Amino acid sequence: MSVREVDVTLPDGRTLHGYDTGGDGVPIMWHHGTPNTGEPPRPLLALADELGLRWVSFDRPGYGGSTAHPGRTIASVAADAAAFADALQLDRFAVMGHSGGGPHALACAARHPERVLGVVSVAGLAPLAAEGLDWFAGMGPTSHASLSAALGDVDSKRAHEEQNADAPIDFTARDWRALEGPWGWLGEVAGTGMASGLDPLVDDDVAYVTPWGVELSHIAAPVLLVHGADDHVVPASHSTWLAAHIAGAELWLAEGESHISALAAEHHGADDALRWLAAHVQR
Repeated sequence: MSVREVDVTLPDGRTLHGYDTGGDGVPIMWHHGTPNTGEPPRPLLALADELGLRWVSFDRPGYGGSTAHPGRTIASVAADAAAFADALQLDRFAVMGHSGGGPHALACAARHPERVLGVVSVAGLAPLAAEGLDWFAGMGPTSHASLSAALGDVDSKRAHEEQNADAPIDFTARDWRALEGPWGWLGEVAGTGMASGLDPLVDDDVAYVTPWGVELSHIAAPVLLVHGADDHVVPASHSTWLAAHIAGAELWLAEGESHISALAAEHHGADDALRWLAAHVQR
């Protein structure tokens, strides 16, 4: 499955740099994490081909070849996603996101319920204002400090990242082992994402802790939430809360898995999640 790169000019003149595997299969729009770029997930390309699916995706504003959009929100990226789909002449599509891509996938479904066929969020965040959720509970020290810094102004957040560039990531041993396999691809796109500088990472984290600008109750598509029970980057309580507040959502909690290893899990990992999505969008 080859990947074609494409630049789309948005109505406000910004550019979204995107990716498209082509074909006539059901389009799955991939939403990347932080700090990544938007290439569709290499470990899932072969399976998508086998399932007759088509990947489309884009670099969020500021990353890779996409124009920065200071002050962007989760909802504004959902609007960009719809404009990107329009440019590719896609009336309807499904969405899948990992980590920070989870909120963006859910926002697409909430903002465009008539277009989104299905949703998968793996290790994704819940809104900060989630009632009854202790949002920071269970986060490792680096994740907790980084997202807490995003509650201040943009300059304070940027200063925090500059001063803590060498802070250890809150990964488990299973995460590091997963990165030795096919999902080591995430290290590649993280490196590409960081090549854009700190600004898009700062914009991402600020967007996560400010109002998303969408109503989750508007989601009409089937939703699958996948989370490692031992995740200390984004605690599993986030997906548990989302499952309780999105009508009909299905939750897969993987015991012993964490932020990256949940993708690589043999049972109820990313492969099974993509199969679930294919089954729901092709009915």
